[in-house]
Amino acid sequence: MKSDQDVDEIKLTRGRDLIEGSLPLVSLRDVNLGYDSAPVLQNVNLAIYPGSLVGLAGPNGSGKTTLFRSILGLLPILSGSLSRVCPLSNFGYVPQSAALDSQFPLSASEVVEMGAYGRVRSYQFTPKGERERIREVLNQIGLPHLAGRSFFSLSGGQKQRMLIARALMVDPKIMILDEPLSGVDEESRKSITDLLVQLTRERNIAVFFSSHDLEMVQRVADGIVRVDHGQIQLEERKARLQP
Repeated sequence: MKSDQDVDEIKLTRGRDLIEGSLPLVSLRDVNLGYDSAPVLQNVNLAIYPGSLVGLAGPNGSGKTTLFRSILGLLPILSGSLSRVCPLSNFGYVPQSAALDSQFPLSASEVVEMGAYGRVRSYQFTPKGERERIREVLNQIGLPHLAGRSFFSLSGGQKQRMLIARALMVDPKIMILDEPLSGVDEESRKSITDLLVQLTRERNIAVFFSSHDLEMVQRVADGIVRVDHGQIQLEERKARLQP
């Protein structure tokens, strides 16, 4: 039986771990994921820590997006345990393709502003603090000069960086990006990759991203999650991936 002192010591240790960022932001233990009781991924054990850059690799249809959707709370797990140490409002998400109507006139800054919708009421003028935040994230992605341009007139790489800026508007502790390098030119691939590395190293944001470019993932990621045939394998490099 633990004494009162033992319990206090455990609480203090857990408090220090959280402050120092050593607790995982999201943790999956023995999790089965899928749809209508049909598992797509089985026995998933994974933890993502602050400041880690983790790549997700696997063929199309292997379950990468299913894993992302479950972590984001968009798809309930079938069994096992999934825990988060921060609310879902602190999760930034960059989907593989943005569900935006090209017939609707939207400037790049208006797309970025969508990331603040949880804080700004509909039909309300954008508060000064949010406008400053938009300028900050546009500077962060290196595209402040494109703020007034039509979002749909931008190149593929510029659009992707604007969607990253939109995700940064939520002030995320973890960012999940589904194929952020898909359909962009080589220069944009480098700028986006450099940005993801910067977010982890300078802002201590956890970044979990999928890509078909395994060579790039191996070059920059702290750890790699490989998905195939319903199973995941963890290739730990610098990040802690085990829950």
